Amino acid sequence: MTGVRKVVVIGAGGHAKVVIDILKSDPTVCLAGCTTKAPGSEVSGIPILGDDSVLPRLYKEGVRHAFVAIGDNWLREKLCRQTAEAGFELVNAISPRAFIAESATLGSGIAVMAGAVIHAEAHIGDYAVINTNASVDHECRIGTACHIAPGSTLSGNVTVGTGTLLGTGTKVIDGIRIGEWSVVGAGATVVRDIPDDCTAVGVPARVIKRRR
Repeated sequence: MTGVRKVVVIGAGGHAKVVIDILKSDPTVCLAGCTTKAPGSEVSGIPILGDDSVLPRLYKEGVRHAFVAIGDNWLREKLCRQTAEAGFELVNAISPRAFIAESATLGSGIAVMAGAVIHAEAHIGDYAVINTNASVDHECRIGTACHIAPGSTLSGNVTVGTGTLLGTGTKVIDGIRIGEWSVVGAGATVVRDIPDDCTAVGVPARVIKRRR
């Protein structure tokens, strides 16, 4: 098949298993294998090729595309930058059972899981994760390396800063700004802006800790 891309998956944990399933459904992707420090010979039916030290060899052998399947936002952002700087093109893993509006825009290295909805003119930044059954409404802006966890619901015109995690089942009313590198706890309801570098929990969400 012309246009097929050989892709290496960086990571082999639970998040990687979901990503591998999605990439297997993409007819333009041929999975070369995955990298991890953990022992074993395969994950979800694809071979473990070694740790990340094998990436330069894979590149020389013609594997020019990669997906960084790491759940931790900070580490994913770091590894995505390093992988891109090494010459790999980062692909997107988008479930065929997700809905993405034609006017939405997506960066690179993004995971969009089954049941996710991304509505009109929303923007999803590089390396972000829109997880299972999460809903991102019109004109939202999701920053680089964010994670919108399963079942989260964002109303229109919400901004989520770089590296922020919205925990499972988070609800956000329209027009809210959530800062960079913050964490909103599972089940929280956000009705006022959340600053950078903090943890917020509860209904309504309130800041309980400043983060470094």
